[in-house]
Amino acid sequence: MSDVQPRPADGVGAADSADPDGRASAAYLIDEALAYLYPAALRAAAAVGVADHLADGPRTPAELAGPTDTDPAYLHRVLRLLATRGLFAEDGTGAFRLTAAGSALRTDAPLSVRSAVLMITDRTMWLPAGEMDRCLREGGSAFDAIFGMPFFDHFARDAATAAVFHDGMAAMSDPEDQPIADAYDFPEHGVVVDVGGGHGGLLRAVLRGRPALHGVLYDREHVLAGHRLDSPDLAGRWRLAEGDFFASVPDGAEVYMMKRITHDWDDELCVTLLGNCRRAMAPGGRVLVMDAVIPSGNVPHQAKALDLMMMASLAGRERTASEFADLFAEAGLRLNRVLDTPTVLSVVEAVAID
Repeated sequence: MSDVQPRPADGVGAADSADPDGRASAAYLIDEALAYLYPAALRAAAAVGVADHLADGPRTPAELAGPTDTDPAYLHRVLRLLATRGLFAEDGTGAFRLTAAGSALRTDAPLSVRSAVLMITDRTMWLPAGEMDRCLREGGSAFDAIFGMPFFDHFARDAATAAVFHDGMAAMSDPEDQPIADAYDFPEHGVVVDVGGGHGGLLRAVLRGRPALHGVLYDREHVLAGHRLDSPDLAGRWRLAEGDFFASVPDGAEVYMMKRITHDWDDELCVTLLGNCRRAMAPGGRVLVMDAVIPSGNVPHQAKALDLMMMASLAGRERTASEFADLFAEAGLRLNRVLDTPTVLSVVEAVAID
């Protein structure tokens, strides 16, 4: 494989002058096409728990084979590829160690993302991504044709897959929750409703920094069963509420927040959800959408990758700030500001239209 990694040219004709016969472009595109094997290898390593068995130091694939129930020769090949991305490092004896970059793959890491890796690379995401051309030709998600039903209908019928999704979303969200809670000026008093809040990680972070604030975790019953709000420092300041946020949300709160929710749904359903929040909120209340906001131009941003995952598997999308403004306006809200956070997500704040 060539090591040539040309960057896309900014101007017309620039690529031709730098690469007149197209060899560099050809090599680059082949490497790009092979890039899917990195997440495939990462999924394999996460599935067999390799990182957990490297916590105490380097081990050879032969030494890892027993604890991981793997073939050492095949395991070596997976780890060798992942080492090129800096997740593992092989020494002169053939032993691999877990690097700082790969440490969050451990199940017991403070902010483990092993479950998130398994969710993102689950067949419910992987297979539709492989048939993304179907989206281009037919419009809509590729998921329905592959699995015979929409994304969330499939999860409702398959408890094991649903568990992968909810555990993965919690793991993906955990590293984001405290930075987002710290980045926004939540009120010190009143009530905040976490709409579709899953296991309550963000609500927990918000409440812990504001001892006079109360919270409501609002989601489906089977999701609420896994909540993580039952801690002494939050005693008496939270409650669970079960329901369908497309039908209604709890009334009378000062803040309605939804993290990684609107990107799952099309514009029509998002307007329904946002409209429910608008009607329910107390006078002077705010609606906070915590999602990735797509920047303009050619700048790299995780939102642009997430948008294609949404396109392939769900009915939703990532949005630009102007697209959020349009959604809010249809729901009787006005975009007030977009606040960046230390994470890939922004806080998109809306207030009621007077």
